[in-house]
Amino acid sequence: MSLSLLVIGAHPDDPDIKAGGLACAGAAAGHDVLFVSMTDGRGGHHEDHGEGLVRRRREEAAAAAATAGISYRVLDTPDGRLRPTLDRREELVRLIRETDPDVVFTHRTNDYHPDHRYTSQLVRDAAYTVTVPNVCPETPILETNPVFAYLLDTFARPNPFEPELFVPIDEEALERKYDMLDCHESQMYEWLPYNKGNLDAVPEGGEARRTWLESDPHPGLRKMREAADRFRDGLIERFGAERGRAIEYVEAFEISEYGSPLSLEVEEELSSL
Repeated sequence: MSLSLLVIGAHPDDPDIKAGGLACAGAAAGHDVLFVSMTDGRGGHHEDHGEGLVRRRREEAAAAAATAGISYRVLDTPDGRLRPTLDRREELVRLIRETDPDVVFTHRTNDYHPDHRYTSQLVRDAAYTVTVPNVCPETPILETNPVFAYLLDTFARPNPFEPELFVPIDEEALERKYDMLDCHESQMYEWLPYNKGNLDAVPEGGEARRTWLESDPHPGLRKMREAADRFRDGLIERFGAERGRAIEYVEAFEISEYGSPLSLEVEEELSSL
C-alpha cells in the first residue's frame, strides 16, 4: 500500500530530527512524505538574522528534502512568533486537506518551546475540523479524519510520552538521516552547538564535521538509541524477543485520540519500513 505521511514541525529541522528516519525509509519504500515547518526559522541563530537567515534555512530544508526524496514546505510565520490563531488554524486545515495524509505527525503540547506547543495545538485543533464542510468551504473536505500522531519527547509532566508506533531505523535509513541533518548546517554545526555551549567542539570542514555529527553529539540523534532502550519491552512485544532485543535505533510515535485509530495495516506498513 502507498501512504501519504505529513510531518508538521515548528521549525526547519524539527521534522528531520524527530522523523528523518521515517521519512527516508518511507520515501525509499514509495510513500509520499511531506515535511512542513510552521515558522520560517529566523530565530535559530546567534549571528545570522533576518531575511538572510530565512533564505538560508529554506535552502537547507530544500537540500534535506532532495537528499531524502521527500517534499518540504517552510511557512512564513516568523520564528518565535507563532500563535494558535484562527488564521493559522485555517491555514493548517487547508494544508491537511490538500495533502490528504494517512498520518499526520507533530509535537506534543507539553514541550519546552512555545512554537512547538502552539504547533501541536494548531494541529490538534485542525483534527476533525478537516472533515467539516462549513469550515474553510472553499477547500474540499476530507471524507475521513487522518491518524494524528505525536513525535517523541522526554517531557513527563503532565503526562509522559506513551509510544504506540515503532519504526526501527536500519543502517541505510540512519545514514540517510545523517545526510539530511548535515544539510542543516546553520543548526547542526552552528546554532545548536552554540546554544548547548559546545560550539568549540565542532570541527572545521565538511568531512570532519560530518564525522563529528555521526559521533552522535546531538541529543535528537542519541534519543533514537535511548528510545530503543527506553521502550525495549514494547519493541519485544511488537517484534518478538529476538528482533526486539536487536533493534538499536528507533523512532517512536504516540497516537492522538483526536484522529482516527491507527489501523493494523498502516502500523504494519510503517513498522516494516
